[in-house]
Amino acid sequence: MEFSPIIAALIAFLVCAASGKVVIPYLHKLKFGQTILDIGPKWHANKQGTPTMGGVMIIFGVIIGVILSILASFMYGGEFFISLKVTGQLTKFVAGIVLALGMGAIGFIDDYIKVVKKRNLGLTAKQKTFLQFLVAAGFLLALWLSGYNTTWIPFVGYVPVNEGIGLIFWPISLFFIYGFTNAVNLTDGIDGLASTVTLVVCCGFMLCAGYLQNIGYNTLACAVAGGCAGFVVWNAHPAKVFMGDTGSMFLGGAVVALSYGINCPIILLLIGIVYLCEAFSVILQVAYFKKTQKRLFKMSPIHHHFELSGWSEGKIVTVFSLVTLIASTLAVFLIVLFN
Repeated sequence: MEFSPIIAALIAFLVCAASGKVVIPYLHKLKFGQTILDIGPKWHANKQGTPTMGGVMIIFGVIIGVILSILASFMYGGEFFISLKVTGQLTKFVAGIVLALGMGAIGFIDDYIKVVKKRNLGLTAKQKTFLQFLVAAGFLLALWLSGYNTTWIPFVGYVPVNEGIGLIFWPISLFFIYGFTNAVNLTDGIDGLASTVTLVVCCGFMLCAGYLQNIGYNTLACAVAGGCAGFVVWNAHPAKVFMGDTGSMFLGGAVVALSYGINCPIILLLIGIVYLCEAFSVILQVAYFKKTQKRLFKMSPIHHHFELSGWSEGKIVTVFSLVTLIASTLAVFLIVLFN
């Protein structure tokens, strides 16, 4: 039996949860507090000054969990270490981690500018977009070099992506990665929402990767799930720390990497249904307002609409997580029944 995924999850959870004892007071000391946007719900003003950039806790937990699981697999001749020797697998695995770290680095820069300037601006939209496309392009190049030549589509099967019409996969992927990374970022708007939803998402990918015997990405999914669980300890309402763009963009990069890691990025449209709804609620709100000068939702992203409708933050997190659980279960069934 391969214990690497279990080791990764446990270590990531423990490191992330324990690091809060050190990181949160340090962020307080540096006065890295969140500046609350005036356009948000008025009661969010009470969160002013809560430390942000707590996403570094998740990143530390995930990376340490993955490294220690690889070392354990190496010492005991486990399948994880052996699988990385297969042609292209190491490149594909490392590319996924670098994608998450690259997006997290962009988020860190954005957060750093915000807390130093003491205003919610950070990187300009053009700067952030350019950097995200650059990281996404690097990831796709690594996939191509690793021999990534097919993608699996439910009810269709494996489709070649390196010839004919299949070549459209690559430019679409560039926007797909960019879009979903930012969708996860939009989901981080209330205490515990992004971390809890992503925990469920990663459990779904863990089961998919496990069924497909993809030990590398099964381990990564477990590590990210463990990191999210450890962060919820500090981020559940009332939050003691926010993950900031550092964490949300890292998680965005991670879930995208997991979808490509199991060779089925399109499945993220189902597993990540909450991310999708968050992003489209913003798009629809803007489009509807431009056309009618009226609001379609009370506020976007959509979790704020439910807040203004009287839902508590805890209820929103619970319902959104249950929706993710149902969608993830359906996704796992699709993989098991039709792959």
